[in-house]
Amino acid sequence: LFNHESPRRGETFVTRKITRALASIVAGKQKELFLGNLDSRRDWGYAPDYVEAMWIMLQQEQADDYVIGTGEAHSPREFLTEAFGYLDMDWKEYVKIDPRYYRPTEVDYLEADYSKARKAFNWEPRVTFRELVRIMVDADLELQGQSSPGEGKRILAEKFGGWHRWESQVVAMQR
Repeated sequence: LFNHESPRRGETFVTRKITRALASIVAGKQKELFLGNLDSRRDWGYAPDYVEAMWIMLQQEQADDYVIGTGEAHSPREFLTEAFGYLDMDWKEYVKIDPRYYRPTEVDYLEADYSKARKAFNWEPRVTFRELVRIMVDADLELQGQSSPGEGKRILAEKFGGWHRWESQVVAMQR
């Protein structure tokens, strides 16, 4: 599985670090966000999409190895642009680069080829990068007691129907 993200992602992972900081900035609890390398590229997908892929893998008659990801790579810079842009904010006004956050063994580029899973059991990720960012931003805004634009909730209802409930996303983050 390539990087599988959601509002339940640990707070030290860059995606969640960004969305939590953005929500804290909007709430007036934080002024700046410190990050390292903004140019590495990762294949970030939505965790429930990957859980569905794992379930489908387990239904296959023959066990096999599959790669699960989105087939797209994005940088933290792109994540920042999408997250802050969603709220009509400029991330450059809030983000500071701190060399302490650079990884000495950073991998510059990771992108999945999930074509075997697509061919074997017709699996495709449902949530796009842009939608993933909106889901995470909305959830962290609500966790901070702020109102959200609401696209994240709409996306989940549209793509996952009743089994994936927004309330359990936000509540689970508080536990």
